[in-house]
Amino acid sequence: MAGRFAPRSAPVSPARGAAVPRARGLTRRWTPPEGPYDLGLVLGPLRRGPGDPTFRAGADGTVRRACLTPDGPGTLLVGRSGGDVAAEAWGPGAAWLLDQLPELLGAADDPDAFTPRHRVLAEARRRRPGLRLCRTGLVLESLIPSVLEQKVTTVEAYRAWRQLVLRYGEPAPGPAGEGLHVMPDARTWALIPSWEWHKAGVDSKRSATVLRAVRVARRMEEAAGMEPERAAARLELIPGIGPWTAAEVVQRANGAPDAVTVGDLHLPGIVGHALADDRHADDAAMLELLAPYEGQRHRAVRLVLLSGRVPARRAPRMEIRNIARL
Repeated sequence: MAGRFAPRSAPVSPARGAAVPRARGLTRRWTPPEGPYDLGLVLGPLRRGPGDPTFRAGADGTVRRACLTPDGPGTLLVGRSGGDVAAEAWGPGAAWLLDQLPELLGAADDPDAFTPRHRVLAEARRRRPGLRLCRTGLVLESLIPSVLEQKVTTVEAYRAWRQLVLRYGEPAPGPAGEGLHVMPDARTWALIPSWEWHKAGVDSKRSATVLRAVRVARRMEEAAGMEPERAAARLELIPGIGPWTAAEVVQRANGAPDAVTVGDLHLPGIVGHALADDRHADDAAMLELLAPYEGQRHRAVRLVLLSGRVPARRAPRMEIRNIARL
């Protein structure tokens, strides 16, 4: 039944030459609410690029995540099993990950609270009906990569995240952790030398913001238990964290259905193009278009992005820099 953990058995030393069985973790099954459910859509926003060392999606639909939980490192493997989601977890954080599993998978989300008022949104929901908003309950794992994404291309940000996690994180526990790394803890982030940030392509403004955040890591993590507005306000107390970054975090850590990412270079034009055929929309125009969906504006944006109605790119792409070579 959902919520029960499989007991650990005492380790048995294999005979010489015998095949070593895969180490078992703690297990849990969870039954999603009735209706369509797409595991890839639910967990997709947690992936920071194709080379993210903390996240792997398998061809069979399974997802592996390496997390730094309040109880320590943990690896989570989730996949569909009939109508259920089957999960297995390893490491000191295994029990915490399984306790949080339903919320991670969108149990607290209410897709029926959203009523599409535009054909693009109605069609996107019809084509991708299994969308639910995840809630990780972990702030720094979303905050740090979001800071790295400030004012740079996603290619640069993903590269920096990958390099820093691989260099300063630790291998993820358990057999499902093979090839994955758990991100560094707050103390390790704080001790990364300035030249290593530079080698990863992270300028001093972004690295200083990360350092300010990890020095009050406990206060940051408390935001995961707050209402999204209060959580965003808590995050924005840190110099260098503004509405853009705070929204990106509470969308993931708090499962906030109304958190709109403002200050993004491309998003207003995408929303404007999809909902009003206005590829030159700014933040004010985007918020006006999203006003009918107040309370569910983040979900509306997710559906816009899933619709595929992205304006043709005419302006030059943002230049990809590599400050490590400067």
